[in-house]
Amino acid sequence: METELPEEAVITPLVTDPLGVTTVLAIVCAFWFFVEQRTKWKIFQYLPPLLWIYATPLILSNFGIITSSLGLSSADSAQNILPTSSDTYGWLRNYGLPIFIVLMLMKVDVAGAIRVMGRGVGVMLLGTVGIMVGGIVAYTIVGNWLPENAWRGFGALAGSWIGGTGNMGAAAQMLETPPDMFGIAVLADNVIYVIWLPILLGSKSFADRFNRWARVPEDRIEKMEAAAQAEAKEERAPNMRDLLYLGVISAVVIWLSVALSNVAPIVRINGEVMVSAGTWKILFITTFALILSLTRLRELPGAGPIATALIYLFVAGMGARAELSGLSEAPVFILGAFIWIFIHGAFVLFGAWLLKVDVHSAAIASAANVGGAASAPVVAAYHRESLIPVSILMALIGYAAGNYLAFLTGHLAHWSQQLFF
Repeated sequence: METELPEEAVITPLVTDPLGVTTVLAIVCAFWFFVEQRTKWKIFQYLPPLLWIYATPLILSNFGIITSSLGLSSADSAQNILPTSSDTYGWLRNYGLPIFIVLMLMKVDVAGAIRVMGRGVGVMLLGTVGIMVGGIVAYTIVGNWLPENAWRGFGALAGSWIGGTGNMGAAAQMLETPPDMFGIAVLADNVIYVIWLPILLGSKSFADRFNRWARVPEDRIEKMEAAAQAEAKEERAPNMRDLLYLGVISAVVIWLSVALSNVAPIVRINGEVMVSAGTWKILFITTFALILSLTRLRELPGAGPIATALIYLFVAGMGARAELSGLSEAPVFILGAFIWIFIHGAFVLFGAWLLKVDVHSAAIASAANVGGAASAPVVAAYHRESLIPVSILMALIGYAAGNYLAFLTGHLAHWSQQLFF
């Protein structure tokens, strides 16, 4: 039975202190990863922790509790656990996300991926083109049934499908995607993941027929696995100096990027701001981090885990800022995502045929785009375990391109829909 609140009930957040908000977000992230690790429930294969990490703060900031019944107040009042506005969210947006970009993109190794996968990298890049084209086509089809700002959500989802969760956050920042629209993009990402991942895994059953259709050279797989074995290397555990160096590098890159973004020109097209100071900041950070990846700084250990923890905190913060009322457009958005993903699949198939690439490489290439660094190793492990390390390298190539191309995809989708309708 639902408890009715008196009309005079006041809804206020229970936790308002920035440190308290940060603590709750960290607990949410840690809780879902702990549950996944300890239970091994199959549901996490289809609805990964990312979705729960976004949804839990969304609930905590939108549903009030009766504090008098919990002994927290002498009067009947309803309190949300988390606020929808906090300095914590600003810190994650202004510093947490940029630190993630620096640390993750420093690890990009395009040359290493090409040495192992060869033309498989070309299939991945064609899949990336398919994501851009698919996003534009899908939004042109369904855009009339979505809110005017839905193209910003499409741009955020393009970030996830070109690179990964970090690119999704960066694209949302550049395109000023509203938190509720970001939530719909997260939901669509996970719904499609449930459908697409089994397709990529199941493609192994058709390896012989696929490889004959794609005219794959008989020695390709043997050469690829030999190259993977030669490229394989383990990262050493980070020490104090490594972490200090990573902190200094991140601070310098972000400080310089902020300074440059403050003097960079704001770009407007037809009176609409296309490149703001915030967009310049992300683009500068991305570019500087990729330049650093060409140096020996790429070998510094410890960057990946720190970056991943930060991006999950960022997603949790986005969830806390969102409103449930904005999720009503989810069905149409997801319909567009289905159109979108099958266009990407068509480009991957065409790339495999054009470049004579095996089904294992094609599946990993698609997973490196759509699933990022979290899913590409899963697909690689199912197809060819020796390709797990290089699958991560391919996903990082998507991270490298994602911030630029997702931003472009969002705007092209917006312009295309305006052009035709």
